[in-house]
Amino acid sequence: MIWTVYLSGEIHTDWRQQIEQGAEAAGLPVEFTAPVTDHPASDAAGDMLGAQEQPFWRDHQSSKVNAIRTKTLLETCDLAVIRFGDKYKQWNA
Repeated sequence: MIWTVYLSGEIHTDWRQQIEQGAEAAGLPVEFTAPVTDHPASDAAGDMLGAQEQPFWRDHQSSKVNAIRTKTLLETCDLAVIRFGDKYKQWNA
């Protein structure tokens, strides 16, 4: 069985890569998923639905697409790991 692990939380360190590398080195049967951590890519998540004239509506559209993706990944994962950093305490799933 392959376990699906969702890695969420702060984006200012390489903690996801450390976990992924450690799991690979240990030969663990896991696959990792995560939210979109690249800001421009996240901001453009809804662009395939059509161009928006106002920046507010582009942000709104993309946030809805990101929310659907996040909800799906959280609901289908076997384990979710959420990391809070010292500086940023909010959780953007």
